[in-house]
Amino acid sequence: MIQRGVKTGNAVFFPRAVAPGTGEDLEWFEPSGRGTVYASTCVRKRPPEADVNISLIDLKEGPRMMARVEGLPADAVPIGLEVQARIIPHEDGHIVVFDARENAR
Repeated sequence: MIQRGVKTGNAVFFPRAVAPGTGEDLEWFEPSGRGTVYASTCVRKRPPEADVNISLIDLKEGPRMMARVEGLPADAVPIGLEVQARIIPHEDGHIVVFDARENAR
């Protein structure tokens, strides 16, 4: 779930009390989960740990969020890749990760 302005419909991420710049009331909605990789970097880990990527994802609804892309080598996540979100269990609860969309490039 992310938020959008009640009057304008402009989506915002991360969660806030009011819309930035306008103070507009916000409501929660379920986004499409689709996005595009804006930027990505590889965080090298000491073996035997696997390297991980940290990517900035432009959501279809407009906001940009930080997450990781799974299913590709950490150093091979291309800019412009179309991705789909999914939620996975994590030690602190749940997190959002992205996978390459099947119909992408």
